[in-house]
Amino acid sequence: MGQRFPTSRLPRRRTPKSTIPSGRIPAPLIRLVIGAVIAIVAIAGYAMKSSTNPVTGQSQRVALSVDQEIALGLQALPQMAAQHGGEDQSDRDQQILDRIGGVLVRSIDKQTPWNWEFHLLADPETVNAFALPGGQVFITRALYGRLQTEGQLAGVIGHEIGHVIERHGAQRMAKQQLTQGLVGAAGVAGDSQRASQVAAAIGNLVNMSYGRDDELESDRWGIELMVNAGYDPRAMIGVMEILRDAGGGGGKAEFFSTHPDPENRIGRIEEAIREIYPDGVPDGLKP
Repeated sequence: MGQRFPTSRLPRRRTPKSTIPSGRIPAPLIRLVIGAVIAIVAIAGYAMKSSTNPVTGQSQRVALSVDQEIALGLQALPQMAAQHGGEDQSDRDQQILDRIGGVLVRSIDKQTPWNWEFHLLADPETVNAFALPGGQVFITRALYGRLQTEGQLAGVIGHEIGHVIERHGAQRMAKQQLTQGLVGAAGVAGDSQRASQVAAAIGNLVNMSYGRDDELESDRWGIELMVNAGYDPRAMIGVMEILRDAGGGGGKAEFFSTHPDPENRIGRIEEAIREIYPDGVPDGLKP
């Protein structure tokens, strides 16, 4: 028999744990991707809302067609009137409002596609005027009763007509849809209530700033329509003074207000009047 050699038991080699990922994508990365997709969809949707304004010819981002604006305004009309005490019962004052509104609309250089209607509301306390998309224009009895001349009324109504012409309501809706999409994207990506709150606060500030621009742009329209219709545009300054007095002196901070301070608007109005009449406002205009 051959010689037997002692055998030694070698230690079993341990297979190292695999360093290959298990195939799961980290949750933060998933949230980030979903948030990015939501943001891209929101931005693309906003970019597709491009439309040419039928009066100014400018390209705008709007959420509604002209026909949809008209339908929305008519649909919201009863509710808006009810919130301010319904239609005022003075036929005489309503006729004055209709006459001046009609003169201003006819003074626009181009024919407008909207359905213009002017409403005197019975609210005796709320000093306000506003317009719905599509041509529904409102003024409360509280403001109407403070106005002293037809020119001042023309300034108020011309301002509201400007909101409709510039399609500010449809623009605001489109921008709010974009903001909501981006806020949702930030909330998903950040996965925290604080991230959503911060994004929402930023969105609100953006929309507030946009609203102030609307007001100043509509002031300019009010002046131009007054001039076209033969009214003295300085009557708009009187409107601002009335609004200032009604608001307790206009003490609110301009930056965080949806409406610019009347004192600051007066400066813009005076500047616009000088541009139209560099040699001074002529005599013979309707006050």
